[in-house]
Amino acid sequence: MEKNVYNTNIKPADRLASVNEYYFSRKGKEVARMNAEGMNIISLAIGSPDMPPSPQTIETLCEQARRDDVHGYQPTVGIPELRRAMANFYKKWYDVELDPQTEIQPLIGSKEGILHVTLAFVNPGDQVLVPNPGYPTYTSLSRILGAEIVNYDLTPENGWQPDFDALERMDLSRVKLMWTNYPNMPTGANAQMETYQKLVDFAQRHNIIVVNDNPYSFILNREHRSILQIPGAKSCCIEFNSMSKSHNMPGWRVGMLSTNAEFIRWILKVKSNIDSGTFRPLQLAAAKALENDAEWHDEANVQVYARRRALAEEIMRTLNCSFDPNQVGMFLWGRIPDSYQDVEELTEKVLHEARVFITPGFIFGSNGKRYIRISLCAKEDKIAEALERIKKVFK
Repeated sequence: MEKNVYNTNIKPADRLASVNEYYFSRKGKEVARMNAEGMNIISLAIGSPDMPPSPQTIETLCEQARRDDVHGYQPTVGIPELRRAMANFYKKWYDVELDPQTEIQPLIGSKEGILHVTLAFVNPGDQVLVPNPGYPTYTSLSRILGAEIVNYDLTPENGWQPDFDALERMDLSRVKLMWTNYPNMPTGANAQMETYQKLVDFAQRHNIIVVNDNPYSFILNREHRSILQIPGAKSCCIEFNSMSKSHNMPGWRVGMLSTNAEFIRWILKVKSNIDSGTFRPLQLAAAKALENDAEWHDEANVQVYARRRALAEEIMRTLNCSFDPNQVGMFLWGRIPDSYQDVEELTEKVLHEARVFITPGFIFGSNGKRYIRISLCAKEDKIAEALERIKKVFK
């Protein structure tokens, strides 16, 4: 058999030197190998909702997909039905008025939006404020695009909220964007109107765009807050929202961003040159999902995650980890005991001895290096089995 021959003179783009393969992509290969060897790993690592969307959402997709006239290219701006549904969603749940024609942009998930916003506002060499700990994609995509990362600390002493005194002491002359994420991932800190007010004031005074990533406001949370509730926020803020978490649609890849009309036009210049519109039946199904009532959200999300959360808390206690019981969202964030040299000493023991995959907090930044994160995206019986396995190892 002829072997593949590769031209070793070909090199990747220099930008790849600034990033590594995404942690869950790399670690997932190891877990897959362990499963192939029959180890039956229970994953409590990734935040991928395992429940279905509402029945009417699925019915709409199936009904529309059978039509003969819906399979062509769609507008990058999204169909009017979806844009109106997104505007109605913001009015219903956040009491925020948005013009569906000019102040909303549907996305193929929020991760895509991070790319498009960065391309629209940040030149190579500009600085971007990124939370530590925070979602790794804020850092990796900024680096790929040539931005300089400036971390700002989130600490438990400050309730995982930004330290505005520390921010004011920074040299902000080259900062273009500030990424925020409330309710927060990975820490579970809830959104606070006081924080939102300070962020809007900070952005206006320093001519910085604050981008608030807001996909978790429906998970174990009956208070739905948006930075766009603050007067003047549209002039300097962009908010992402996602149907992945709140509507059990992670694989559908439907998100949105909301801001002023001029920012939308700039972002659309980027997006329209990168992708085409989403499949029309999927957009119509997403519009139907946005009509889900409070009862569906309570039964499909809040009650289910509450039962799972109780089991996750028991896992934390078994591992002698401390945690804030007031956390919201689909993860539980806990500090490891001082007896461990580092977090991977614990997470690798849990993986290889208890056969349970949990996330080490260092992947979210240096302020997460003494923490673990447990995902609630597994059935109760699986989390209960994980608890029993861990109890046998950590007697």
